[in-house]
Amino acid sequence: MKQPKQISAEEAAAFVRSGDWVDYGFGMGQPDRFDAALAARAGELRGVKIRAAFSLRPRAVLEADPKGESFLWCNWHFSGYDRKHHDAGRANYIPMNFGEAPDYYRRFVDPIDVVCLRTTPMDEHGFFNFSGSVTYHKAAAERAKVLIVETSPSMPYVFGCQEAVHASEVDFVIDGGDQAPAEIANPPASDVDRKVAALIAAEIEDGACLQIGVGGMPNAVCSLLKEAGLRDLGIHTEMFVDGMIDLIEAGLVTGARKTLDRFKTVFTFATGSQRQYDFIHRNARVQSHPVDYTNLPHNIMQNDRVVSINNTTQMDLQGQAASESSGHRHLTGTGGQLQFVRGAYASRGGKSFVCLSSTYDKRGAPQSRIVTALTPGNIVTTPRTDVMYVVTEYGLANLKGKSVAERAKALIGLAHPDFREALERDAREKNLIPKGFF
Repeated sequence: MKQPKQISAEEAAAFVRSGDWVDYGFGMGQPDRFDAALAARAGELRGVKIRAAFSLRPRAVLEADPKGESFLWCNWHFSGYDRKHHDAGRANYIPMNFGEAPDYYRRFVDPIDVVCLRTTPMDEHGFFNFSGSVTYHKAAAERAKVLIVETSPSMPYVFGCQEAVHASEVDFVIDGGDQAPAEIANPPASDVDRKVAALIAAEIEDGACLQIGVGGMPNAVCSLLKEAGLRDLGIHTEMFVDGMIDLIEAGLVTGARKTLDRFKTVFTFATGSQRQYDFIHRNARVQSHPVDYTNLPHNIMQNDRVVSINNTTQMDLQGQAASESSGHRHLTGTGGQLQFVRGAYASRGGKSFVCLSSTYDKRGAPQSRIVTALTPGNIVTTPRTDVMYVVTEYGLANLKGKSVAERAKALIGLAHPDFREALERDAREKNLIPKGFF
């Protein structure tokens, strides 16, 4: 069996030439020592394009090259760190439905000059495990001209499918040290989060299969579900979140009524606390699959009573959800929101919930998140034809089957009371609500 050669990070970075494409991978799977070694060549290289997603730590190549003379950062989904560099003109977003990522690599991305991914050390069967970043890493590895893994024993080892790459496919190995994966704090649930969560929790039945996004609202839902004592819940999700551990350990999540992966909790990436990383480590009860398995609607719909819970930042009176930008300022990414909305709808008895607080603060003044028309430049993440339940702290409305006028009236009822009169007046002036419609 071919054995990959052990080299230093500096030797690995020497493979990169000006104009090359380099892939860093997703989340905790991004390399650290290779990144530092490549950054050390900032004055030497020109036009190196680095593809990455959801950076959890500062990246040395960006810090070393503030003018972008050596490295261009191309990103599938922004973390807060990536967003900061986009605001500074140093990062460029790549539009993507997350579940299509492996297919993008296999069909549309040219062979990649250098791919470097952070993994566990090689196991007894010759595999380097992708840990909490299974996502599209197998597909990216397949497209590498030079494949390098940076190994660390601190990375959790996950079970699943396409969760590892074999030594025979790897060219070089770097010792990545034992620094623990970056932890992401769980935002505390606000009063608004708890009110929204209570409305959603009341709609969830025994045997439901959950997809829960990131943020205070989804974690508040987990807490309320634990208090409600629902039985035989399942989980088929994109992101594994800390709140899910409490549901599993309380015996509320069994997966007994799932059709796909019965008795298993399925996810594609993990980001959270060290407690979460310890929980997924060699835990046969939880399995990590590539994102085209977790996120494509025809897979999601195979489980009955799928419940999808995601956030948005702005919604117009027709039900368009803008969840990834603020005007021309890009914030995050499409991620799996649209695909889970569609998968939940197609599931027998499924429900999708798009959540938002009714207002946000702008320079000390409250602004409505429900608007007559989206902010110019805002990107529609979920079209009006796909949105099902919309939830704010003022209530819940199902938009399916409703006319534009009925949608506008329902959404005005979910807006903060201070903005309802102006929203209705504007909707009537623009004929969203026609004459004679009350």
